[in-house]
Amino acid sequence: MEEMAEDFLTILDVEEAILTGQVTQVEKDDPRGTKYVVVGTSLDRQTPVGVVGCFSSSGLYLIITVYEVTEFKV
Repeated sequence: MEEMAEDFLTILDVEEAILTGQVTQVEKDDPRGTKYVVVGTSLDRQTPVGVVGCFSSSGLYLIITVYEVTEFKV
């Protein structure tokens, strides 16, 4: 919640990013488990939002952090 607020994002922006986004990165090197980075757009359809999360043992996507994407890696 704090990191969303720092980037002036709401829970609805995060939800929209997950629903409109795609998995851009899979990080398998973390000993706590595989993390998935989803990048989509916020409700304004212009602001790129990154969502980092993992899947729980019950199959739920648990959000670790969210951020406004300010630069794209090529």
